[in-house]
Amino acid sequence: MFFERPQSGEKAVLVHLELSDEEEQEDIFEFQELAKSAGAFAVNLLSAKLAHPNAKYFVGAGKVDEIRESARAHDAELVLFNHGLTPSQERNLERELKCRVLDRTGLILDIFAQRARTHEGKLQVELAQLQYMSTRLIRGWTHLERQKGGIGLRGPGETQLETDRRLLRARIKSIGHKLEKVRRQRNQGRQARKRAEVSTASIVGYTNAGKSTLFNCMTSANVYAKDQLFATLDPTFRRIEIDGIGAVILADTVGFIRHLPHKLVEAFQATLQETSEATLLLHVVDAADENREKNIEQVNFVLSEIQAEEVPRLLVYNKIDRLENVKPRIDRDESGRPWRVWLSAQTGEGIDLLAQALTENLAANLVSQEVQISANNGRLRAEFYRQGAVIGESVNEQGEYLIQVRLPKQDLDRILARN
Repeated sequence: MFFERPQSGEKAVLVHLELSDEEEQEDIFEFQELAKSAGAFAVNLLSAKLAHPNAKYFVGAGKVDEIRESARAHDAELVLFNHGLTPSQERNLERELKCRVLDRTGLILDIFAQRARTHEGKLQVELAQLQYMSTRLIRGWTHLERQKGGIGLRGPGETQLETDRRLLRARIKSIGHKLEKVRRQRNQGRQARKRAEVSTASIVGYTNAGKSTLFNCMTSANVYAKDQLFATLDPTFRRIEIDGIGAVILADTVGFIRHLPHKLVEAFQATLQETSEATLLLHVVDAADENREKNIEQVNFVLSEIQAEEVPRLLVYNKIDRLENVKPRIDRDESGRPWRVWLSAQTGEGIDLLAQALTENLAANLVSQEVQISANNGRLRAEFYRQGAVIGESVNEQGEYLIQVRLPKQDLDRILARN
């Protein structure tokens, strides 16, 4: 299995380049955090400016020599690039550097492999890794041009590489079937929540923005939360009670990152679908991060990839305890509706304001109405009570029930039409 990783760190040389033909540069500090999260021990960081990538090595021949000397001097077993490399570039670099080379996508996949805890999470990570490795298989089989002949060793005529690719395709297909079953199960859960008229608030945001800490603060859960990239991979759900709304399902999800590998987005489709079908998104932002605006853009980009851009959202500016002279508050739009909350999930400051903003945003979809029910229509009255929609009741002189209800309009229309 591809997700079993060594526990010890590895000495690594980090390579970061500023490309003049690239509009959005990778963040060098984020790259260092990624390497640290993967368990790498960075012995050196090499950076330079480059007009455009070299077709053979991505970097120029002079930089290849510099990387080789650095790896030898520090006895490094690994070279990490903060960029995407083609399979041929990786092979050429490994041939020249005499050590393993991993690009940004491979590094993120490795972190995901270490963080996956559930069976579903491991399947999703393995699928992404297999899809990523399918074009890089030749790296492991350069010593086997064709299966060896001889008694007991005569093969069907295909190369070892062809055999391995065939097995790889079969494994990818097998995992795909298993994940499709997971999607069906998740869809059944979502349909059950819809039938029970339970709203879902999904926590999204850039990795390490404090989503799991906020989740724990709101639910008294004990979800793993740590100051590191991709601390959470597997989604967690908790039922909470919101004043004036009732039961709400809160979901903690995987964090996003700049240039999140597309194969990961595809592999985690079953998980991310929870986000696209939520009632409200709580977009958590690290308010103390100087790149917070860029991070917001990246999260919005991924949300558009998973068809969640139309889901209503509430911005949650977290970690205000790291800012000076910033107090918890709610920012409202022109109509008076909350669109941003400033708080600290670590200290608990502003959590009450988030609950208030949640109530107002979820209540925006609700209607309050008086319904007149005849004395012999007990079924309709019971249905409103079953939905938890009754906020008041009286009886008129004719013995009819006058019930004050509060619930989503589509649900009110459906109940009245059915009864």
